[in-house]
Amino acid sequence: MKVAIIGGGIVGATCAYYLSKENVDLTVFDYGVGQATKASAGIISPWFSKRRNKPWYKMARMGADFYLKLVDDLNKENIDTSFYKQCGVYLLKKDDSKLEELKELAESRKELSPMIGLLEILPLEEAKNIIPSFNNNGRVLFASGGGRVEGERFVNTLLEAANVKVINEKVALEKVENKFKINDIIFDKVILAAGAWLGEILAPLGYEVDVRPQKGQLRDYEIADKNSVNYPVIMPEGELDIIPFEDGIVSVGATHENDMGFDLSIDKELLNKFEKEAVEFLGQLKTAKTINERVGIRAYTSDFSPFYGVLPYDNNILVASGLGSSGLTTGPIIGYNLAMLLLNREQLLDSKDYPVEKYVKAKI
Repeated sequence: MKVAIIGGGIVGATCAYYLSKENVDLTVFDYGVGQATKASAGIISPWFSKRRNKPWYKMARMGADFYLKLVDDLNKENIDTSFYKQCGVYLLKKDDSKLEELKELAESRKELSPMIGLLEILPLEEAKNIIPSFNNNGRVLFASGGGRVEGERFVNTLLEAANVKVINEKVALEKVENKFKINDIIFDKVILAAGAWLGEILAPLGYEVDVRPQKGQLRDYEIADKNSVNYPVIMPEGELDIIPFEDGIVSVGATHENDMGFDLSIDKELLNKFEKEAVEFLGQLKTAKTINERVGIRAYTSDFSPFYGVLPYDNNILVASGLGSSGLTTGPIIGYNLAMLLLNREQLLDSKDYPVEKYVKAKI
């Protein structure tokens, strides 16, 4: 069976990795420009969310758990998994009296998500024991099971582990009888993991897609403390996150810009504003060296829900999109489930809970 994956971000790369273990002739097409995953550094800590969307929360909590399976599968092949680390998180609130409520919420979710680990409200002095230049106006809620992901390293690791052919071109999809043509190659099945560009790919086939682009930007720094690999992620209230990696590398972001379309320009003024805010929580950023600035485009649906599954009216096309800012949490489990769906095997989730037909409609 010849299968094409269009989109080599977090969904496409995970799907490619698991399909590569099967009897599948696989090709990945990845234009890469504006890809959300490569421009992202993310936090795996969904347990404090108050969203009432139960299918979304189930996907997010199981997506967090799925990282343990994915890392274990890669480790069995002696593949470096440093793109992911359970470093813990510091959750901050402007009114720290709200931390008890959040701790109670997370405690109530521990039975289904033991990965949450230790939950503890720490005074500033104890929080500074792990991050010496940390500062805050109040206490912090520490969750030991929280993790961080470096998006570009994730994608590169999984595509390399899949050992599949990757064509770095922008492509179009053409239907030829019951098969599909991409770059003059005929495929039996196609998986569309193109994020915010899904509508552009499906429009020639007569579909309208409820997906909008959201611009996200972040900046990477190098701080003096090379022990940053042991820092928890710092999660202040609002859009700002401070995400530590090895060797003093710290990412600060990310913006959520709803009215910029597919604009990929760097807005230094906006990133400077984030930096100014971040310095209040991590003092070492005052003297840090800026080493990179990244921008990508997330995909959102009108009700902020992700979807994945079989395309209406065509069982040979599988799609996923709408992951939004939780893409690094939900993307891998969606990619795995798409692979299982294509192989007619049991999924970890039920795709009926994330219906494609709600967001992708054939034009009448």
